[in-house]
Parts: sequence; structure tokens; C-alpha cells
Amino acid sequence: MRRCLIGLGAVMAAGCALAAEAAHEVVSTAAEREAIALTVYNDDLALIKERRRVSLPAGLARLSLREVAAQMRPETALLRAASGRPITLVEQNFDFDLLTPATLLEKYVGREVTVLRAQPTSGEERAEKAIVLAATNGIVLRFADRIETGVPGRIAFPSVPANLRDRPTLSVLLEGAGGAQSLELSYITGGLSWQADYVVNLAADGRHMDLSGWVTLTNRSGAAYDDAALQLVAGTVNRVRPPGPTAYAMRAPASALARKADVAQESLMDYHLYSFAHPTSIAANQTKQLALLSAAAIPVQREYVLAGSEYYYRERYGQIGQKLKPAVFVAFDNQGGSLGKPLPAGVVRVYAKDSKGAAQFVGEDRIEHTAKNETVKLKLGEAFDITAERRQLAYKKLGDTTAESAFRIDLRNAGDEAVTVRVQEPLPGDWEIVRETLKSTKESARVAAWNVEVPAGGAAALEYAVRVRW
Repeated sequence: MRRCLIGLGAVMAAGCALAAEAAHEVVSTAAEREAIALTVYNDDLALIKERRRVSLPAGLARLSLREVAAQMRPETALLRAASGRPITLVEQNFDFDLLTPATLLEKYVGREVTVLRAQPTSGEERAEKAIVLAATNGIVLRFADRIETGVPGRIAFPSVPANLRDRPTLSVLLEGAGGAQSLELSYITGGLSWQADYVVNLAADGRHMDLSGWVTLTNRSGAAYDDAALQLVAGTVNRVRPPGPTAYAMRAPASALARKADVAQESLMDYHLYSFAHPTSIAANQTKQLALLSAAAIPVQREYVLAGSEYYYRERYGQIGQKLKPAVFVAFDNQGGSLGKPLPAGVVRVYAKDSKGAAQFVGEDRIEHTAKNETVKLKLGEAFDITAERRQLAYKKLGDTTAESAFRIDLRNAGDEAVTVRVQEPLPGDWEIVRETLKSTKESARVAAWNVEVPAGGAAALEYAVRVRW
């Protein structure tokens, strides 16, 4: 009985294979697309949805969908009837072994080809049959009376193997009622990614700014997309990844000006979805920029921050640092006016006008995904006209794990306007400020901060003592 069952299975498998080989092939190209939509994620991932109009014969047929993404994940492909009667899928194959002289030669190993070579004197071309014995690290040919390495002339092939495609192709064996109908294909592919790039133009007074946001879309998926409906998802989607190198994304410089973007934004579970009102086209191996947002006259604050370190409070020190440079930040609130919407992660480049009104680059910083009504703080660099010195005035151990330290910070301002420098001191363990010349604030369980007003062309000092227990 078991032999009979095995024999029946073999017959059925052979019958299916013969039916698949005999199935009529219908080729569909990108020219038959009725619509295409892209949903692109930050992390080198995209969902492609396209609809094609095809004419299928009744019964079993092989549909070859050409010009799909070369980085398609075939296990995610889904084909369904968008109009007409339903179809039944039998099998599908993703053919990404593309036609090149090298791959064509490899497919003909063990098969006969025609070698064409010209006579040196007359130039007359002579044809000779040969068998391809090897095509890796050089070619080996067996003629009727000899074996040769290398290519003694041009090689002519009788045909292109069926499994060698000139474009990435999804081949689907299906069964349907036949006739013209629309089919919708959806799949996930790598090679498409996006990121946000922002340009800030500071006003001459440094208290307002104009903000332009751009989407930098990069296509390395191996396919082109014409007149596609575009949506972008901001956020990190969890994915099951095989071991290997991480994905990358290219960055392109953003323009200084952007028209008012026609982009709709909505929540998608715990992500944000940006939908563009107008279709866009992006070629293979192309980076494209699209306007995301534009806002003018945004109030901005400039901050100077001098940060310390925990190790100051564990030992005895003298002069800890001379000519220390506070970091320069600009901050604005993501609310009101043209803002007040989620800002995707990206790089913000800041420009300021010089005395002649020309915009000069003054720094850049990266922001993470920022919700509406949050404050955005950008680090531009270090202050030139503001310097500081930090000294330890006293140190006393009060026990094995307790000590008291006193410090003085001198700040100088060579500029022509007064500034406020925020001194941030990270403190280890349990701590207590026991003496201070300016009132401190407790920013967190580990950070104390002071705002020090430094006059134009003048100086200011901060002294404080702290008791720590670790």
C-alpha cells in the first residue's frame, strides 16, 4: 500500500510539473500599470502596491510580472484580483538572476554554443561548434578536436534560458476564468528609505527663524516608480532580522527654501503617517527631495551651557579647566502656526546672516522623532567669546563614602551683549548643596544647575559647596 501511495504522489507531482510547463505564459510590464502606491519606512523598507491590467487565458496560466523591485522579499508577495472573477494561485517564483554576458555563459555550461572567429587575412568569419565546459574564473571550451581556454572569437547562443531574465520578474502560476481584468500585487522590498532634512534660517536679531523641512527619498530597490502615490511612515517598526550588516541610508543636502508643502499627517498606531497629495516619480538609483513643511518667524531662544563631570567630586583637585567653552544651543517650541505637528527624525542645518546679509552656515544637529508641543534643542557648536575656568577651592573627606567639595567657576564674556550661561553639574550618589552664591535648581536626581548672568565685556563668578555620599 505504501508503495502505491508513493507512486501516486510521484504521478501527481509529475502531472503538476507537466501542467506548469505547458501553461501559457502571459508577460506583464510596467507599461500595464494602472496605479502604484509606495509606503516607505525609515529603515530601508517599503510596501509596494501596484495594479496592472492583464488579459489571461482560461484555465492554467503563467503570469510573468516584470519590473518588480530587485530587492523584493518574495515571501511577502500577494496577488489578488482587483476586478473580475477571483484567481487561484498555484505557485510563484521570483526570478532575480538577471541576463548578463557572464550569467548567460554560466547557464550554457555543458551545452553547445557557436564560436565565430574571423580569418586574420581575409576577414571572413568562420563558425565552429563547441561545448562550454567551465565559465568560472575564465572560460573552457571543448571543440571537436581540442580543448581551448579563453574566448577565441565571438560566442553565439541559440536562445536565452527561460530562467534568465533581463529584468527582475515575479512568475506566478495561476488558474482563472480568463479575460481582461485588473490584478493587484503587493509586496515588501528593501532598498527604499527616507529621512527628513531641515534648514533653519536665523533672523538678524537671532530671536526668530524660518524653518524648511524636506524629505530625502532614496531608491536603491532596483526598480523605477512613475506617478506613485507616496506615503511615509515615521517611527521604528520592529522587524525580524537575519545576522548581517545593518542597512544604510544616504543623505543629500537640503535646499534653503521650500514652498508650502501639501502633506497630510495622521497617526498610525504608534507611528505617524505622512501622505503627499500629488503623485511623484522616482527612478532607480535616484535620490529625490520633496517639500515636507515650511514655517516662518518662529520664536527661538539661544542658550549657553557649561557642563561638568561627576569625577570632580571624588578626589582632591586644583585647577580643573582653563578657557572652557560653553556649548551653544538654539531652542524652539514645536507648537502653533505652521508647526505643532510631529517632526520626523533628521538633520537640522542652521544658517545665520552676516553683516552684509549673506547666509552663513553656523552648525547642524540631529533630532529624533519629535511630537507636537515639545521643545526642540539644537547644539550648534561652542561659543567663541565666552570662556570659563573651574577651580576646586576645598576638599574634605567626611567618611569612607562621604566627601565635601567647594568650587569656583569664573565666566568671561568678550562679546558686546550680555548672556546667560547655564552651568550644569552632574553629581554622583546622594548629594546636597550646602553653600552657593547663586540659587541652584535640581534638574534631575543627578544634575544641579545655575543660571549665571555675564555682562557684555565683563565677567561673573559662581561659588558653591556640595556634600556627596556614594
